[in-house]
Amino acid sequence: MTVLDPVSANSDYTDNVYSGKQDHRAQVCAILEQEGSIPQHLIDAEVDWFYNVLGLDDMYFMVEAPTTVASHLTSLYGSQLSSAGQDNLVNVTFQTRYESGAVFIHNSVPGVSKTEGPHFEQMIDAEYLDISVPQKAYRVESYRSRGKVSKSLDASLRTYFVNACDFVNPTPEGDAVNDIAQVSDRTFLAKATPHVLDLYGGVIAKVLCRSGPVIVSDELPSGGYRLVIGYRQRSTQGFYSALSDLYHYYSMYSSRKYVEQFSNGVTIISLYLDLAKHAKKLTHSGAGSCTTSSNASPVLSAAMPHTSIEECVAQIKKEASLLFCIPNTPFQTLFKTGELSVQEAVYANVGWIFAQHFLNRLGSEYATLAEILDPNDATDVEVLAKLKKRLRQETFTRELVLDILLRHRELIKDLYAHFAHVHYVSADAGSAVSKVADRLKADLHVSLSMTRLQEQEPLSSDELRLKITRITTNDHDAMVMRALLDFNEHVLKTNFYQPTKVALSFRMDPGFLPAIEYPTKPYGLFLVIGNEFRGFHVRFQDVARGGIRIVRSRNAEAFSINQRTLFDENYSLASTQHRKNKDIPEGGSKGTILLNMDAQDKPFVAFEKYVDAVLDLLLTGETPGIKNRLVDRLGHNEILFFGPDEGTAGYMDWASQHARKRGAPFWKAFTTGKSQTLGGIPHDTYGMTTRSVHQYVLGIMRQLGLDESECTKLQTGGPDGDLGSNEIKISHDRTTAIVDGSGVLYDPQGIDRAELARLADARQMIQEFDASKLSSDGFRVLVDDFQITLPDGTHVQDGLSFRNSFHVNPLAAADFFVPCGGRPESIDINNVGKLFDTDGTTRFKYVVEGANLFFTQDARLRLEKAGVHLFKDASANKGGVTSSSLEVLAALSLTDDEFGRLMCKQSDGSLPAFYQEYVAGVQNAIEANAAREFECLWNESKVTGKSKSVLSDDLSVAIVELRKNLESTTLWDNVALRHLIMREALPARLLKEIGLDTILARVPLNYLKAIFGAYLASHFVYEYGTSPSQFAFFEFMSRYYAKADSAV
Repeated sequence: MTVLDPVSANSDYTDNVYSGKQDHRAQVCAILEQEGSIPQHLIDAEVDWFYNVLGLDDMYFMVEAPTTVASHLTSLYGSQLSSAGQDNLVNVTFQTRYESGAVFIHNSVPGVSKTEGPHFEQMIDAEYLDISVPQKAYRVESYRSRGKVSKSLDASLRTYFVNACDFVNPTPEGDAVNDIAQVSDRTFLAKATPHVLDLYGGVIAKVLCRSGPVIVSDELPSGGYRLVIGYRQRSTQGFYSALSDLYHYYSMYSSRKYVEQFSNGVTIISLYLDLAKHAKKLTHSGAGSCTTSSNASPVLSAAMPHTSIEECVAQIKKEASLLFCIPNTPFQTLFKTGELSVQEAVYANVGWIFAQHFLNRLGSEYATLAEILDPNDATDVEVLAKLKKRLRQETFTRELVLDILLRHRELIKDLYAHFAHVHYVSADAGSAVSKVADRLKADLHVSLSMTRLQEQEPLSSDELRLKITRITTNDHDAMVMRALLDFNEHVLKTNFYQPTKVALSFRMDPGFLPAIEYPTKPYGLFLVIGNEFRGFHVRFQDVARGGIRIVRSRNAEAFSINQRTLFDENYSLASTQHRKNKDIPEGGSKGTILLNMDAQDKPFVAFEKYVDAVLDLLLTGETPGIKNRLVDRLGHNEILFFGPDEGTAGYMDWASQHARKRGAPFWKAFTTGKSQTLGGIPHDTYGMTTRSVHQYVLGIMRQLGLDESECTKLQTGGPDGDLGSNEIKISHDRTTAIVDGSGVLYDPQGIDRAELARLADARQMIQEFDASKLSSDGFRVLVDDFQITLPDGTHVQDGLSFRNSFHVNPLAAADFFVPCGGRPESIDINNVGKLFDTDGTTRFKYVVEGANLFFTQDARLRLEKAGVHLFKDASANKGGVTSSSLEVLAALSLTDDEFGRLMCKQSDGSLPAFYQEYVAGVQNAIEANAAREFECLWNESKVTGKSKSVLSDDLSVAIVELRKNLESTTLWDNVALRHLIMREALPARLLKEIGLDTILARVPLNYLKAIFGAYLASHFVYEYGTSPSQFAFFEFMSRYYAKADSAV
């Protein structure tokens, strides 16, 4: 029977009181007497000490059977005997697991993290807390015994009681979501006092309307402090154990800890903290200085610069949000032992990730070789490509970089101090060391590295370079440490010191990128690091647009490859997007989010954190305790525009609404591809991307007189995807093979189109295809299949490998190849030869690259040289960006009321007539732009003999450069010309609704000028080509001047 005692002054929970404790004790004594492991005359004293003196919480005796307690007591007695007369600690570890929970017990020195033996708190994190969701959640109660396990050593017993939750209302809705009486576990409700319910209720309300952790504290009557941290379930990992390392770093210990789960998806951790004895024995020789007593922990004394419990708690609150972002790193052991502070450890982890991606791995020798070889020679290009790939893979592995950083801990401290000096101290704080010290002393107090910063100014960049050269023993070590210095020097903004954050974000100056690897310097670069992911955002123009994609990894090998190529892929995608955006006012950008191997099931969590961390750097303003003013070395505000890409199509609504909730004035235009309820134009619903791609297919057929129904086609990207499903719907060819995420579907007679259309309408993979509709020569091989024999007798070992390489399989031959999905660089210089038959002929006659970067440029050139008509992604796959740009234009042109009435799906589910007409106009614009570019490329290629892949780039460069030049001319100042061009460039339905003057008054001027320049530049280049005569532009503009004059 359990009796709940009145609230304790130390806990604000009712104490656990076990009324059957004496009977329990008697049973344990009887078991020990029968076993004989403890001398008969000592049993009573040992049991009495265990039950009454050691000070275990009564919950232990409530949940553990007498036989288990007897076993624990016997083990503890044996451990005490073995350690008698020795300095080593009594080692106690017990664990009991059962269906609905577990009990863990270990010896613990107050204020000291365990570095050896079982790590029970990490087990609790991994097995119970990290996986908790409303459907299956676990609560934890943890207590420190009031007595010591040994008379000679200052160690107590730490107990953990883990139990499955039993919620009052497992599925709350409406107002019930915020009602703590309904969303709580029944055991918690029975133990919590009204004060705790009020406190937790307030924390829950804040968690539900805020990103990141909510952290509050209050002083207890006992003199200790209670720290309460609330956050959304599954939004972090390993946080519970990381918090212990954090307060241990400040020589604090917890008397008890609680983890409560709620059925509305909130977790609350409550810690009851006090200073450890060795910290309380600190003697102070003056303000800001302290010395430790001889009894202070040798592990933690160096990390204890503080003089009061209030200061320690304040720092723990600040640093808890940093740990929430990155709870565990490869530098965790150095943090546990006090060699690095939490900031230094997290900074080192960021530096480790940065170095993995941005070390100049090619070197001067590669640059020299690149200058010597001919970039137009296929053999030379192939040599360079292979060398580049090998150098990037083998020069600096993740493991090598980590090993170098772990060997140079003092340099990490120096580099962190350099980083903090720039990015924490405000720009107007002055250069005087005293001002730096005052600011840090008042607000930061973070670690010994900061204490050193108070005493002397950190090393300058030049001094650090000299020190790195002096301390490192070889070139590799020096390169890695200099990479961290490059990082410091090129960070323009960061949320590293924000009190509330969900991931770390850094706005970088791209100037550190080596030109040999990245020939076109981006305009801006963001690095975002979270517990579940790492990510980038790259853009090539101030006002730029592009999608955000999730990169998943099927296994550890795939993750290693994805990690190694992540930034290169992001850079290439953004560059392609920039070329693709030639018809619209925005430049190109792209974002990537690589999920960690243990977070493959958390794409939305990663996306939420990525977006929120980027918004930290886009939004100005301060909210006390939540957001501080950033140190801004950039000097001006920025706006990013996100769109859907692989894995994020369903997340755009959330991002737009989140930006609105955070007060972003640009929230309506922040994301495109939103649902129709929010005024979005879904690309997949209206086939926006496919409309552009298919114009190139139709253009080839028109130029060569082909009958679509007689043409065969291979398609990667299946009926479940946007581009793949719409390509099936819009085309009338004889598709012979489709490759998607589930496997390969093949029929040389042509795959049944009605069945394909059914899958496309349902957005299902080819694994759902009715195999009975295949001919006798057809087959379907799924990725999970093994040991398959094809109709022609070919043996397939496993379906995954077969799927991954089918696009280079001889069976994949067809007239057309239209990639609608697939990984970047699926065809490169190393495997493009597999697309040729033994007689040298290519397996495809025509290629329209719908999927971004499916081919490398050198592979494209080799195919074109062999006679293939190939249109690259930057030309073919631009329908989506046109749709997104016109979606944003409507958002900028219409008031909130007009936008809701004209562009948003109504409450009855109907779409406004304006919306439907506007979308039809967008579709027409996409097809017209694609047709104009196709004709230009086809004709230019015939006249000049250049490959279409090269001409596509030339065309993009010509339009982008001309547009940039036009924006700096006085053409815009000619009012009549301005009105003429804008009437032609702007959507007719929008002009009809609100008029040109209203649009010119509402849309930002720089955006209007960009529309003006993009329209003139694209129409001129499409008409006159990439190398027009010197009088061509005059001739082109003369027509517009004549029209403008006649309109006056």
